[in-house]
Amino acid sequence: MSIQTQTKNIYYSKAAAILAFFIGMMSIIAGSMVLLGVDSKTYNTLQWLIIYNVALGTISVFASYLIWTGINYNKLIAFFIIISHSIILVYLRFFSDVAALESVHAMIFRVVIWLIIIVLFMIIPQQINRRSK
Repeated sequence: MSIQTQTKNIYYSKAAAILAFFIGMMSIIAGSMVLLGVDSKTYNTLQWLIIYNVALGTISVFASYLIWTGINYNKLIAFFIIISHSIILVYLRFFSDVAALESVHAMIFRVVIWLIIIVLFMIIPQQINRRSK
């Protein structure tokens, strides 16, 4: 693999790590503000969902570190996060009568962002590596 190819792969991984860090911090801050009563919503909020969002936000920040450093478990944790978000999205969309539309939209946003993260640090570098051979 050429130096140029390695450099491109590093840039994509760093971009994915930064995105994971920001989406995680957004979840932690927004969820914590609601849990602490600093921010009140005009729509129905589910306590368990807010706790889930803060917990997965924390895991996302940890995942950003793993992606940034290239530690082997980065792919595993990324798949865990996107699968978790997808399961919650399906539940909120199809099985919950009390979930606010805002909660569904927020979960769609998380799933899309994590798809972008996975594309950035797994799929694009894999394609770059194939083309450079």
